[in-house]
Amino acid sequence: MQDANKGNDQDVDFGVLNEFLGYRLRRAQMNFFNKFGEVCADLGISPGLFAVLAIVERNPGLTQTAVAQALGNDRSAMVAAVDKLESKNLLERRPAKNDRRSYALFMTSEGQTFFKTLCDRVVAYENKMAAERLNDDSEKKWLLEALERLAR
Repeated sequence: MQDANKGNDQDVDFGVLNEFLGYRLRRAQMNFFNKFGEVCADLGISPGLFAVLAIVERNPGLTQTAVAQALGNDRSAMVAAVDKLESKNLLERRPAKNDRRSYALFMTSEGQTFFKTLCDRVVAYENKMAAERLNDDSEKKWLLEALERLAR
């Protein structure tokens, strides 16, 4: 029988799960993504849409497929994401120069302005989250480097 007092994460014994990097990474990701949702909800931007905008902003002219591959996303999910960003007039599709069956993605001028505002908001949120949880900038740098190694 389960203890009725175990109602939140602080009361739950996660046992072997706490030994797994993947599980801890997922929990951290969920925490950051949930907070991201709160910070950007009024703009209608999810972490996934933000990632698409960030890739297109730095790599104008990439095809939808190339953006999906860069982010590790399914191509069918990318179509829905681009549709949403296009409907907000943040991105536009243009026929790809080297493959007329594909579309290249470009940020609109409205998208560029929106992305700057969005980035400012996300940077402030990320800095606040890091400051509340990490000791200093060197710890943040170490964590980013470790996560990059794990992502390879």
